[in-house]
Amino acid sequence: MSDASDAPQASGPAAAAGRPVRRSRRARGAAESLASVVLGFEAIVVFLGGLALYGLDALPAGIPAWWGIVLGSVLAVLMIATTGVLRYRWGIALGWFWQLVVVLGAIWVPALGLVGLIFGAMYAYATIKGGALDRRNAARAATNGD
Repeated sequence: MSDASDAPQASGPAAAAGRPVRRSRRARGAAESLASVVLGFEAIVVFLGGLALYGLDALPAGIPAWWGIVLGSVLAVLMIATTGVLRYRWGIALGWFWQLVVVLGAIWVPALGLVGLIFGAMYAYATIKGGALDRRNAARAATNGD
């Protein structure tokens, strides 16, 4: 068992005043930030695409139309969850996989293919240009001794 004396003690003016000490936020790179914005907005559009699948009754025969809402909702939630793992390379790749899934939605509603291509282009820009900005910032930090 441990008691309160084993816990790390906070120091500084906030601790002296009895206020809770805030942890500093993890620094996010440009690629992670830009890609999360794209996936967040795309999640909204994908949910609306699911509503379109439902409203147009565009799913194959034998599949109830309400599955369109389920598919759109699940994919939107998965995209939002992916924004939490974009700091890893596999998180960026997972975002690319969701882009492919949206483009494949053109099988049922051709407009989803257009949505997938537009957001895919924005995701490509976010990951490629964001990665370049991250590399440039890392090089600057290395030369400045930060």
